[in-house]
Amino acid sequence: MSKLLLFDFSATDDWSVWEIENDVVMGGNSTSKLERSEAGNAIFKGSVYLENNGGFASVQYHFPSKNIKGYKKALILLKGHGKSYQFRIKANLKDRASYIYTFKTTGEWQTIEVPLKEMEPVFRGRKLDIPNFSAESIQEIRFLIGNKKAEDFRLEIDKIELE
Repeated sequence: MSKLLLFDFSATDDWSVWEIENDVVMGGNSTSKLERSEAGNAIFKGSVYLENNGGFASVQYHFPSKNIKGYKKALILLKGHGKSYQFRIKANLKDRASYIYTFKTTGEWQTIEVPLKEMEPVFRGRKLDIPNFSAESIQEIRFLIGNKKAEDFRLEIDKIELE
């Protein structure tokens, strides 16, 4: 089975499908944006603030349902600055739960391997008492930073694929 490319930032100029969603949806004032690096990669950067029930920043991509039957893990080529982030997926945009996998960046380029069956269900930051991810399709991927502290962040992303 060949890899399934979900998004390659350096291979396209059209990133309009990616949307920022920060804690302002619940009264917070965290900020973030998506910029292009000289190499053509995405740079998701900003500041997380805790005031007014704040505490997270995210960037998301919604797409028509993709069949992922047979794929076991996500591979994400990225470079962070030593902070922890969440990779999130949703099988269906109407689902309340997101399935999350938390990873720590090293400051160097790295390939994050996300075992799909280890992604845990959460809703509004709380773990749900339902099984881990087992769907055969997805409609959303998202990167989120929300480490319960005020901090600046910068995450450079090259591509996301399934294997």
